[in-house]
Amino acid sequence: MQQAVDTLIHARWIIPVVPEKKVYENCSLAIEKGKISALVPTAEASIRFKAKDEVDLGQHALIPGLINTHNHAPMTLLRGYADDRPLKEWLEQHIWPTEQRWVGPQFVADGSRQAIAEMLRSGTTTFSDQYFFPEAVAIAARESGIRAHIAFPVLDAPTPWSRNSDEALHKGLALRDDYRAHDRIEVVFAPHAPYTVGDKTLEKIAVCSAEAQIPMQMHLHETHAEVESALNATGERPTERLFRLGLLGPQTLCVHMVATNQRDIELVSSSGAHVSHCPSSNLKLASGFCPTYDMLEAGINVSLGTDGAASNNTQDLFSEANTAALLAKAVSGNATALPAHKTLSMATINGAKALGIEDITGSLEVGKSADIAAINLGGLEQQPLHDPVSQLIYANGGHNVSDVWVAGRQLLKERQLQTLNETEVIQRAQIWRDRISGNLR
Repeated sequence: MQQAVDTLIHARWIIPVVPEKKVYENCSLAIEKGKISALVPTAEASIRFKAKDEVDLGQHALIPGLINTHNHAPMTLLRGYADDRPLKEWLEQHIWPTEQRWVGPQFVADGSRQAIAEMLRSGTTTFSDQYFFPEAVAIAARESGIRAHIAFPVLDAPTPWSRNSDEALHKGLALRDDYRAHDRIEVVFAPHAPYTVGDKTLEKIAVCSAEAQIPMQMHLHETHAEVESALNATGERPTERLFRLGLLGPQTLCVHMVATNQRDIELVSSSGAHVSHCPSSNLKLASGFCPTYDMLEAGINVSLGTDGAASNNTQDLFSEANTAALLAKAVSGNATALPAHKTLSMATINGAKALGIEDITGSLEVGKSADIAAINLGGLEQQPLHDPVSQLIYANGGHNVSDVWVAGRQLLKERQLQTLNETEVIQRAQIWRDRISGNLR
C-alpha cells in the first residue's frame, strides 16, 4: 500500500548540501506536513508514495532554499537612485535625506513586497532584514509565506521609526512578543553600527540578548574609515570594543567585515560569531574586500547577503554567490579558494547557522522544513553540463529558478508568484519612483 504524502518532487539532481559534496541523480523528495519526509530514487518513490501534488522536474536541480543573511528589503524602492558614489556621500547626501523624507509604513510595506517577490523568483526562501518600521516588513513576510529574520534597528539618534535607542528597544521587543510563536518569523536585535550606537545602549542589548537568548546583527568594519575613526577616538578597533562589551558571541552576526586584520579574525573566530559577506555592495561602494578565505580557514561561519537594492541593485543571491566565489580567489591569490560546493554552503546551511535556524532549514534532510528551490539546468547557456554544482555557481542566475517551496507551500510555480501580485508590485514601485523624483505629489 502506498504512503500518502502532500507533495512528491522528482528531479534530475538533488543537492542536499548536507552531507557535504553529495549530489543525488534521478531522485525524489517527499513532503508531508511542511517537512521533508523522504529522499529516495525516483523509481522507488513512484512505488512507495501517492501524492496529492506530484511535480516532475526532469532538467532541474533541487537545492535548499537560499538564505540571504543581510538585507534592507524596503530599499528596493531606492534602486538606482544614487548610484556611483562613495559610501559617505551616498549615505549622508542622498540616502539618509531621502529616507527622512519618504520612509513610513507604506513605503516599507511596498518595498518589502517588491524585495520578497524578487527573492522568491531567484530562489531565496529565508531573508534577514534590518530596516525601519520592521512591523511592516514582518507583515509582508507573513503574508507572502517566506521565512524571515526581522532585525529591528537600534540607533541612539532619531530615525523615521524611533526617537532614540530606548524607544527602538521598546518597540522592537514588543514586536518580538507579537511573533514569539510564529513558525517562520523571528524578531531580533540590530544595533545599527559601532558609530551610531554608544556603549550604554550596547551594554543593554548585550544583557538582554544573553538573558533572553535573542540573536543580534550589526554592521561592523564596513569601511577602513570606520575603523580608523574608532582608533582615533578610543584607541580600540570596533571588534575589540564589541568583545569588551560582551557582544561578540555565537548569537552575533557581523555584517560586512571588509576592513579587518588578523586580530579581528581571531576575535570573531574565538567568540563563535558569524559573518555576513555582502560582496556586490562592498564592491559597488568601493568599501573593501572581506577576507572570506582567511575567515573560513580560521573556522568562522561565513554566510552571504545581498544588502539593500540601493547599494547592490539586485536581490539575486545566485549572483552574490558567483561574485563571492570569484572575489575570494582574486583576493587570496588562490584559485582553489571558495570552490563551488563551499560557496553553495555559504548561501544555504551557513546562512541557517548564522541565523540560528540550522535545525529547521538550510539543507535537504529528512525532518527539516521543505524550503526548496528548483533550478532549470537544461538551457543552452548551461550546456554541456559536467558538474551541476559548478553550473549553479558559475553559469547560473536567479532567472533560472522555476519553482520555490517554503515549509512545503509552493510560493513560485513555473516562474509565477503564488502569493504576491506581480503587476501590483510593479505598479506600486513605479508610483514611488514618481513620488521620489518629484513627478507625483
